[in-house]
Amino acid sequence: MTAPLLVEFFDALPEDALQGVEDLPADRQAMNPATNSAPKATGGKAKRRAALHLFNQKVREKYTEGTLMRLAQADNLQIRKSAVFALGQVGTLAANQVLARILHDDDSDVADVASAALWRVWFRGDDTTASDELYRIVRLRDAEQAILALDALLAKADSFAEAYNQRAILMYRTGKFDRAAKDCARVIKLNPHHFGAQAGMGQCLLRLRRQPAALKAFRQALRINPRLDGVAATVRALENALGGEEGR
Repeated sequence: MTAPLLVEFFDALPEDALQGVEDLPADRQAMNPATNSAPKATGGKAKRRAALHLFNQKVREKYTEGTLMRLAQADNLQIRKSAVFALGQVGTLAANQVLARILHDDDSDVADVASAALWRVWFRGDDTTASDELYRIVRLRDAEQAILALDALLAKADSFAEAYNQRAILMYRTGKFDRAAKDCARVIKLNPHHFGAQAGMGQCLLRLRRQPAALKAFRQALRINPRLDGVAATVRALENALGGEEGR
């Protein structure tokens, strides 16, 4: 199967399809369980979901994940971008390392697509049931209720890195910085490419008044994803504040 067909699929998507992580995986949102087909679109979001569902379907029919990973490292910019986006839509954790490398792509658009693709892959994990439950939980408005739900999810899926990351975020927001840091550490152990957890660890350590350790965590986040502008600014501020050996 020639690469230009993948580019054709990609170019047919609406402009807003390149937005960040959707509230739900596009192929699950758009599918009608009774017909195994995309529902009739009634608005902007519905049209985007239907288009993404069709894209996913075509990609799965024509390409293996291994081929997509190879194309994601092609010299041609449009092929590379199309393949990276496709991995975000239909890829598995097997693509984690390849996508993490592409965060360093010379083209900032490709790197941004890789960042969004990683978040989608991380949310999917390797268990559809656990992934669906995580998407349900992150919609909950009550933080404590969401934390309890994540506790229950992790009791059943204790290797689901993104569930730990989402619990870390909630722990941080509710002032439980030490527990948040422990969850970040678990994420990093399970998924060393998780720049979000590395940056989150830095934020937790700042709150715990452990500035040198925070600086180390932020630097590691930038090593994984060099385009985290906010993290880069924090690193510069910490280096200036700490000075001496600790700030180097």
